[in-house]
Amino acid sequence: MATNSSLKNKLANRETKETKIVSAGTLPLKDLLNTPTMKKRFEELLKSRAPQFMTSILNLYNSEPALHQCEPMSIISSALVAASLDLPVDKNLGYAWIVPYNDNKSKTKKAQFQLGYKGYIQLALRTGQYRAINAIPIHEGELKKWNPLTEEIEIDFEARKSDVVTGYAGFFELINGFRKTVYWTKEQIELHRRRFSKSSFGWDNDYDAMALKTVIKNMLSKWGILSIEMQQAVIAEEEERERVDITPSEENEVIDAEFSEVIQETSESEEDPFEGSSENGENQRE
Repeated sequence: MATNSSLKNKLANRETKETKIVSAGTLPLKDLLNTPTMKKRFEELLKSRAPQFMTSILNLYNSEPALHQCEPMSIISSALVAASLDLPVDKNLGYAWIVPYNDNKSKTKKAQFQLGYKGYIQLALRTGQYRAINAIPIHEGELKKWNPLTEEIEIDFEARKSDVVTGYAGFFELINGFRKTVYWTKEQIELHRRRFSKSSFGWDNDYDAMALKTVIKNMLSKWGILSIEMQQAVIAEEEERERVDITPSEENEVIDAEFSEVIQETSESEEDPFEGSSENGENQRE
């Protein structure tokens, strides 16, 4: 049975298998995407949809100035994770994000893969185990009662007093009838953000989307059924991966190993719940 620990070990061990070639300089993102090695890697993951996906990477890069300061290879590495999960990187869709952050070790900016709340919902639905799953913001005046022990919640959407968001509620029901309801106050979300967020990028661009992701990620990791694919997505977000450049010479081209290799290795394993979550899910970073 594949466990979260074994997946992390495989991700760590892949570094010893890589051949690292130091290039004279870092290729621009567009040139990097046009290398035969890179085209082949995306085609292996996405088949005929590879050109469209690679174009969406360039569109994202051109529309997001913050990514211009990131190492191009880190953007590609993040995009490969999204491709291995078959999730679009279009920021307007909200399934997966490529987020810039400061790398304290190298004193540079790098990009990192982040799963959006819609991505979590999509991966959950792919398991075929969920009858329903959702998360919504709760506005001032709407929440009438919330009992965290019995999970009794009473919401009156017609009683809204303003557009001020006071909390976020999540819910899912499995095919077998198991149901779970959670509620986080705005203060709890803020505390989680300050403690665990590595980058303010997502929060500054769409606070509600990041808050909903926090609720869904916590809810699913503690009580949901997680496929190997979803476990891999969680690990991908929490790993700070070592990237390597490729040289302009085709015969020397190498790129860092992406997560599809691990997914392929574990795809035939049994599913098991995500291990390592703390009581409040506070070890999970956005």
